[in-house]
Amino acid sequence: MKPHVLVLRYAVFAVIATVANLAAQRLVLASVEGRAKLTLAVLVGTAVGLVIKYLLDKRWIFFDTSKGAAMHSKKFSLYTLMGVITTAIFWGAETSFWMIWQTDFMREVGAVSGLAIGYFIKYKLDRKYVFQTTKS
Repeated sequence: MKPHVLVLRYAVFAVIATVANLAAQRLVLASVEGRAKLTLAVLVGTAVGLVIKYLLDKRWIFFDTSKGAAMHSKKFSLYTLMGVITTAIFWGAETSFWMIWQTDFMREVGAVSGLAIGYFIKYKLDRKYVFQTTKS
């Protein structure tokens, strides 16, 4: 596959996962009360985005055709582990923007910025450690 097609595909999948993440956050923020609602919103959004991005990346970015619960469990665990650092970037940017400006718009700007940086780093980590036996 040509590199520019792969980059475009990866970017589209990042946007899909980001929109799903933010939609899940908005749903939680609109339906939950209390001091922990932002934390819960970020956790739920992250989980939704992670599962969607894993499924898309596995099939359409890394062309991984492995099957079976054991293999999926192993790869999803590694995929999630690679996301710990990049999730910290995302959470840090989102939280920082919220703390500085305290508006939902700027919180989402921080989230999008953090996710964009995180996804770039995550691709490199996933290619090297999670899907290393596949071509990409």
